[in-house]
Amino acid sequence: MERRDVYPESWLWETEEGRRWLIRLVVASLYIFGFKRGVGADTISEFLGRLRLEAHVGSSPSALRGLMEVLAPVLLETAAAWEREGIAAGEIRPIIGAVDETFLERMMLVFMDLASGYLVVEEVAADRSYDTWYALVTARLATLRTGVRYLVSDRAKALIKLAETGLACLSIPDLFHLMHEVAKSYALAIFRRLRQAQQTLTQAQERLAHCQAAHLGEAAVQQAQAMVEAQAAEVQRWQHVRSTYRHHLENLSLLMHPWRVSDATCQTSQDVECQMQAEVTALETLVNTHGLPLKKHALDKVRKQLAGVAALVDAWWQEVWHDVESQVSLTPEWRRWIADLLLPLMYWQAQLSHARCPRRKAQLLGVLQAIAEAFETHPLTQQLSS
Repeated sequence: MERRDVYPESWLWETEEGRRWLIRLVVASLYIFGFKRGVGADTISEFLGRLRLEAHVGSSPSALRGLMEVLAPVLLETAAAWEREGIAAGEIRPIIGAVDETFLERMMLVFMDLASGYLVVEEVAADRSYDTWYALVTARLATLRTGVRYLVSDRAKALIKLAETGLACLSIPDLFHLMHEVAKSYALAIFRRLRQAQQTLTQAQERLAHCQAAHLGEAAVQQAQAMVEAQAAEVQRWQHVRSTYRHHLENLSLLMHPWRVSDATCQTSQDVECQMQAEVTALETLVNTHGLPLKKHALDKVRKQLAGVAALVDAWWQEVWHDVESQVSLTPEWRRWIADLLLPLMYWQAQLSHARCPRRKAQLLGVLQAIAEAFETHPLTQQLSS
């Protein structure tokens, strides 16, 4: 203990509480950085050394590798034990699933529950056919004694078949893939035109400065000035195109809600699909108007997926009302209060907590504040206890 007591905080690690916390620190570091992020033992060893813990825990790279070998099966055993406890207690709900394959040293099939982030399936496989997916997923669902509400995926035929045929649930296109399809088609082309306009403007400004410095005459200066003004207008045009393009993309992402962000009115899948189609049409018009190459195939591919993406809204309403009405019997008045006030209040609170973009956050905060005010002043709310 005397040899270890070399830093002001060293006494803490000799107490029972300190020792327990130290074990938690080491295991958490190995779990988060080693297992989940693939950070090497040498780096983690250096990290623990920087915390001046080498005298209190075995923190050499070889010691950490040995500890990870011990932890790996324990983590799997713990997960299996928690699953058994959850099944026995009836805690496992139907899964909102996402499926995809990822390629590390070998191809791995991944099936995640989106609501919790839990990896239901994570298996190395030789192929990604429907039969392989079906065998892996159904085996795990049988173990968990649950089903799947809907399955989010790219438009791979095997994954669509897995949802619609194998699991008898909705197959929802991945909104990220849809947005990426639009972005990769036009973002680079718009940025390239803007950059070219900016470069040409810089050259025109340099030419004007040269004419003025060299006293090349009024006609040359006026011509150079006209060129600067023309190129400045061109830069403004492409800045406006980029801004408009981003606005349409943002609108696409904000449409996928059970209520409109603009006025908080309830909407259906058909409403969402119509608005999405309008945004895609507006994008197409923008591209045509400004002479960008029209990638008809990409836009058609996006349009084909809009109905599938929008179907999630009706599915959401069905599941919510199933949950609500299974717990309480509602009069028409209370049903309207829940649909118009309580559900949107809870929903926008949850959405706001996940939002990162300041502009998006401001929009969600605006609709949440309006709903919260209406909720607090509603007569039925006044009837509730605190």
